[in-house]
Amino acid sequence: MRGPGRWWRGQSTPEKVETYTRWSFHSFAVVEFFFVGITSVAPLGMRLGGLVLLLVGVHAVVCVATVSRALDWTRGRRPQPVRLLWTLAAVTAAVAFATIGIAERGPDHESAGTAAGAVFGVVLIFGPGIIALGVRGRRWAFGIAGAFAMGACLVLFALGASALTAIITAVMVLSGGVFLAFAAVFSVWLLNAVYEIDEARENRTRLAVAEERLRFGRDLHDVMGRNLAVIALKSELAVQLAQRDRPEAVAQMVEVQRLAQESQREVREVVRGYREADLGSELAGAQGVLTAAGIDCTVSGSTAAGLPVAVQSALGWVVREAATNVLRHGDARRCAVRLRVMERHVVLSVENDGVTEAGGGHSGSSGPSGSGLAGLRERLAEIDGTLEAGPVGKGLFRLTAEIPLPSEPACSESVAVVRTVSEVVP
Repeated sequence: MRGPGRWWRGQSTPEKVETYTRWSFHSFAVVEFFFVGITSVAPLGMRLGGLVLLLVGVHAVVCVATVSRALDWTRGRRPQPVRLLWTLAAVTAAVAFATIGIAERGPDHESAGTAAGAVFGVVLIFGPGIIALGVRGRRWAFGIAGAFAMGACLVLFALGASALTAIITAVMVLSGGVFLAFAAVFSVWLLNAVYEIDEARENRTRLAVAEERLRFGRDLHDVMGRNLAVIALKSELAVQLAQRDRPEAVAQMVEVQRLAQESQREVREVVRGYREADLGSELAGAQGVLTAAGIDCTVSGSTAAGLPVAVQSALGWVVREAATNVLRHGDARRCAVRLRVMERHVVLSVENDGVTEAGGGHSGSSGPSGSGLAGLRERLAEIDGTLEAGPVGKGLFRLTAEIPLPSEPACSESVAVVRTVSEVVP
């Protein structure tokens, strides 16, 4: 069973902000009921105090419903709750009027008047503030708070209150209502901004993935474009020669067959990743893609120059798959890539944050052969390499690839050059 902590960690940043905003405004109804409604029972007596508690409870329930519907409307999930907004305005006015009448007929002592006044003021402040969540524009939000304050002033003055008392009450209601309306407008703006930022980040991620696909498409075009053009020309020539019963048609078709087989082999190499990959280019490309997606990516350690071609190709695919996993899984903000070249082996590690328990880290078992972490393990196994991947701390995920270096003299000289460069360049 998932606890509140795991549920909270499983939410995205915009969802956390929305939950915080929603329950912040729900808390106003809780405060209204427990700290204003219940506390008025003792000063007003069980009969009148119970009636006030009932009215405050109804107002609190309508406020909670309005908050939920208004925030859903803000996010485009529901239509604007116009009827519910008018209902809240009517309930607010009715509770305020009823409170005035109860205060006049209630016990004749100061605590009763204070309790009734508290209910009157809180209801007239919380009502417009909650209504502001369901309207567009600051003018409407502040105008509603001003209308309730003006109405409170006129009603008190009409019931015989002094002008000073009516004005002071109106100023207090106006101040509280405008403050709460401002909080509502700002909260809605902040919530929309967080969702827009998250959407922009997702768009940058999709663009980065699209750029990678375009790059793959260009590689495939470079491989297949020339061969397909030659195949088309030779096939057309073979047709013309065959129509003239020329024996050269057979030679042309044999050449077409050879080119087709060669193209098939090259396509298989592109798809399966057996083409030689430059590790330095892959590191720079991964850093650029992650940076474009809003992730702080750092590349450190040794240089890739001098490594055997097979090792560079395998590590290049590790970098590519690791960058894809960081983009697709979790909510990463930082990613660190480190390459260490030693005397007998080379180690590449990719570590990122933002891994949630609900996400479970980076999946690598799904997908066709040659994709995911399972495909990387198969690729590294061909050159006696190993791959380890898993969480290493709270919210951290690390992928480590280790490949032994060949022991030939030429390779030893290359490793020595790489180690010398790595000692000079940190």
